[in-house]
Amino acid sequence: MKVRSLKLRESHKSAANGNGSFCSILWDLQAHHLVTASSSETTISVHDPLLTSNSPKILRHHRDGVTALALSPNSTCLASGSIDHSVKLYKFPGGEFQSNITRFTLPIRVLAFNKSGSLLAAAGDDEGIKLINTIDGSIARVLKGHKGPVTGLDFDPNNEYLASIDSIGTVIFWEHQSGRVLHTLKGIAPDIGSDVSVMNVLSWSPEGETLAVPGMKNDVVIYDRDTAEKLFSLRGDHVQPICFLSWSPNGKYMATSSLDRQILIWDVDKKQDIDRQKFDDRICCMAWKPIGNALAVIDVMGRYGVWESVVPSSMKSPTEDIPNSRSKNSNGLLLFDEEQEPSTSGSLSDLGEEIHGESGPPTRKRLRKHSIVDEDLDEDINDELNLFPKTESRKKAYSTHRDYSDKGFGLKSKRTSSGPKMQLAFQPGATPVQPGKRHFLCYNMLGTITSIEHDGNSHIEIDFHDTGRGPRIPSMTDYFGFTMASLNENGSVFANPCKGEKNMSTLMYRPFSSWANYSEWSMRFEGEEVKVVALGVAWVAAITSLNILRVFTEGGLQRHILSLDGPVVTAAGFQDQLAVVTHVYCLPSNDQQILEFRVFNIAKGTQPLKGRLPLSPGSHLTWFGFSEDGQLSSYDSKGVLRVFTSLYGGSWLPLFSGSKEKKSDENYWIVGLNASKLFCIVCKSPDVSPQVMPKPVLTLLDLSFPLASSDLGAETLENEFILNNINLSQIHKRIEEMASAGLDISSLDDEAFNTEAAQDRCILRLIAACCNGDKLMRATELVKLLSLEKSVQGAIKLVTKLKLPNLAERFNSILEERLLSETKDVLNTSFLNSNGDVSTRSNVAASKALTSTEKKKAKSSDGIKLGKESKHDNLSAHLDNTRELKNIEEVMNAEVVKNTGETKIRSQNPSKFIFKDIK
Repeated sequence: MKVRSLKLRESHKSAANGNGSFCSILWDLQAHHLVTASSSETTISVHDPLLTSNSPKILRHHRDGVTALALSPNSTCLASGSIDHSVKLYKFPGGEFQSNITRFTLPIRVLAFNKSGSLLAAAGDDEGIKLINTIDGSIARVLKGHKGPVTGLDFDPNNEYLASIDSIGTVIFWEHQSGRVLHTLKGIAPDIGSDVSVMNVLSWSPEGETLAVPGMKNDVVIYDRDTAEKLFSLRGDHVQPICFLSWSPNGKYMATSSLDRQILIWDVDKKQDIDRQKFDDRICCMAWKPIGNALAVIDVMGRYGVWESVVPSSMKSPTEDIPNSRSKNSNGLLLFDEEQEPSTSGSLSDLGEEIHGESGPPTRKRLRKHSIVDEDLDEDINDELNLFPKTESRKKAYSTHRDYSDKGFGLKSKRTSSGPKMQLAFQPGATPVQPGKRHFLCYNMLGTITSIEHDGNSHIEIDFHDTGRGPRIPSMTDYFGFTMASLNENGSVFANPCKGEKNMSTLMYRPFSSWANYSEWSMRFEGEEVKVVALGVAWVAAITSLNILRVFTEGGLQRHILSLDGPVVTAAGFQDQLAVVTHVYCLPSNDQQILEFRVFNIAKGTQPLKGRLPLSPGSHLTWFGFSEDGQLSSYDSKGVLRVFTSLYGGSWLPLFSGSKEKKSDENYWIVGLNASKLFCIVCKSPDVSPQVMPKPVLTLLDLSFPLASSDLGAETLENEFILNNINLSQIHKRIEEMASAGLDISSLDDEAFNTEAAQDRCILRLIAACCNGDKLMRATELVKLLSLEKSVQGAIKLVTKLKLPNLAERFNSILEERLLSETKDVLNTSFLNSNGDVSTRSNVAASKALTSTEKKKAKSSDGIKLGKESKHDNLSAHLDNTRELKNIEEVMNAEVVKNTGETKIRSQNPSKFIFKDIK
């Protein structure tokens, strides 16, 4: 076997004593950046792998050498550990420092994110493993069991186990939800002693079924996921112990580096090495490129390089058929807002340069956004061409189907075998009272309220997930026995049921801050008891056993008292809106209860929504509330999450199916949701609700429609496409509402543009999948949905590169029709304006149209401030618009003439014709 040579370049200085240091290297999700660090330097370097001559971005925040790096699954957050005992978080790829998320008493050696990004595991020389909740920065738990420094950590891809290894060769399998030790394997890996330039490491296979560990015979040993039994080993020409190993993204290959200064590439199925590289120094870290066929390496002297064409071209690519393929919407860290970062590398392919070169005059903020979006579209098109004709794997691990148990909180404990079943009222985010144990009165996206009984009274504590969002609330003694509560930024409300004839039901409200003393208040109810409570902006609501809705002001004034049609099931508040779910008295004879929901606008005194609440057959409601964006949502015992939208006159959309995601012994306890993620706590059966201690870990799940199995194998892209459409419709609805109220819509306009650009990127990837699957009619339908002219041009480039001239011809025709249609609209608007037959609002629309030929996508900052310009300003803008219209008309007339004379050219080479027109 021929031994090749790879040239490395210096990234970090070696240690002052000339000895080697442990260095780290990793790729981001899209292979746009390489990140390196060294235990002999305090800095972190972010490299552009395509422009290696450019200086890397340097992050300087540690006081001592950086020993560990980790990127969240969606590559939006970078974590680093150091000899200075700290773990720091940064935005990525921008590199802005965010926080010191934790500290140890000794140096850090290893970091790892779980698949969802909700947990960060950190460990080092003090032998304990900290599991850090990335949602709120709290320590979920500390795992102790190692007798030496922990040097390797890895969460299994199925998000159930954590594997760890120490410097003396002991491996432990943990169940990270409970912290329980499943298996301990002592002395199965080399004892590396005190040499900190070498780390014992381990790694789960991408499908999560096996664990790879360095063996005692200069080999790699593969262990079973569940039994921890040895399955087989990879033993070849390494003559010294393995010091690092890395699976290829599809799990077919493995790279191993050894103290003998060489790297071997293995075909894992055949258990034989297929290639190798010799180096001048030990390779201490490696990372497979997530897109393509390459391996990044770094040695103990701080020199790094990228080994291209690692796997021979005659063999299967290391990124083909990746288990549980990751997309740009992968689960990830939500500790920070995800912001669109401008590309620093640009586009280097011929295709990218052509598209990027077609730019307009750089005027307003919107045009700056156009340039950023254009770069992203270029990269997406290039990615599709690089990956073509690969398709997304349809394999889904652990997709077993089962129903939730009927043992749900809020249900009667005894059921009859016939007749409809009416569930009892329940408080969202509350758990049942457990004697001697602390339980949740409220758990939502803002924080928690917990209670425990002690000496006849209860002790209540209020905690915010983000301590910066709310004040520090002192604990209080509960003399009433509260069993339910609700929490928002302004205060908390509590209530208790009746206990005997003399103990009346009580409602109490505690504001977190007030200019007046003694602003806390309480109400007592005789002959009725509170079933559910809710909070909003300046109002408190309680629904009682007499089917009465009582609304109070923040100061305690009894404002509204309404009768409801049936017994209450649950309720939730968001700003001015109160949503209430009740039973419908007219019940059918089958085993399906019927629920009704109402939404009240407390500030306006109106009821904008009312209707039936859909449930899965034979299920009951387990959670009800609003998303972070204010969308009404419900979750039933069959694991179906539904969100109410204005589509089709008001419809409930199924955005998640727990039965397809969870394992047979798991239940999801819902906390809340945002635009793309469901926040829940995973409970092991038979538990259906979490315990307060140990502190539960929030799990983030992607929202996804229950799609039919696609003949393209692109369910992830199709799901992203539908979600983007829904998000756009919601944004446009808010724009209409704010515009009608005379409010500034510039921020929403920006959000709409960004969403449209993201949708275009998704559509381009779907078009590539359609071309691969010979679904050309579907590809034509998709190109008509592209919002940006630049995107249509990119689609033409894509199909031209794929040698589909007929499809390119159709795409050309679609673009020509769009340009002509938009020009006609502009000319019509200009004619009306010149005769003074339109209002100021029409002038604004014309101004927007003139900013770009993509009328809907362009933004006119001058046109947003309706009614504020002077007549002189309006006249000046109108004259400018008229001149611009003449220019557009001249250009389009010239194009029509040119089109007539170049029909033959277009039929022979459609892509060249259309790009000649556009330029």
